[in-house]
Amino acid sequence: MPTYTVHEPLPRKAESVTAPERFVFVRDGFYFWAFVLTPVWLLVKRLWLAFFIYAALTLAIAVSLKLVGASSLMQTAVALAVALLVGLEAASIWRWTLTRRGWKNLGFVVGEDAEMAERRFYAAWAERAPERAADKPLMEPGYTTPVRRGAPSPSDVIGLFPEPGTPPGIVR
Repeated sequence: MPTYTVHEPLPRKAESVTAPERFVFVRDGFYFWAFVLTPVWLLVKRLWLAFFIYAALTLAIAVSLKLVGASSLMQTAVALAVALLVGLEAASIWRWTLTRRGWKNLGFVVGEDAEMAERRFYAAWAERAPERAADKPLMEPGYTTPVRRGAPSPSDVIGLFPEPGTPPGIVR
């Protein structure tokens, strides 16, 4: 079953919280249209920086293969390899762009298709809605750096290690 990651955009100026209709579900896996029509797919998904990186990389690879004198078969194989890589990593590129834009990753959900994944996510999300409102403090607590009181002693042990000075194999 496919896995989807759920991303929440930043609230608009007039909103205090983001409308759930604006959430984006990104499916893990191979994206056929990103493989076949990479530039078009990147532009349709509004992945501008990824598009420019792809265009510059593709141009640099094509020019370097021409300069080396690679055969047309080799140039086609490299172009197919780049397209395959984009098709395999399309979800990661999309998630990277959403994170760069400040979208928050709410988690992941498993579903047979996007509609089933949305139903599962929103059902669980609606159940947690009263908890989120009740549990959310009015003000976030401030975190401080832990302070060590006193110098470390030679008998300080961290984790499940034997006491210092005991023979090997004996744990107290």
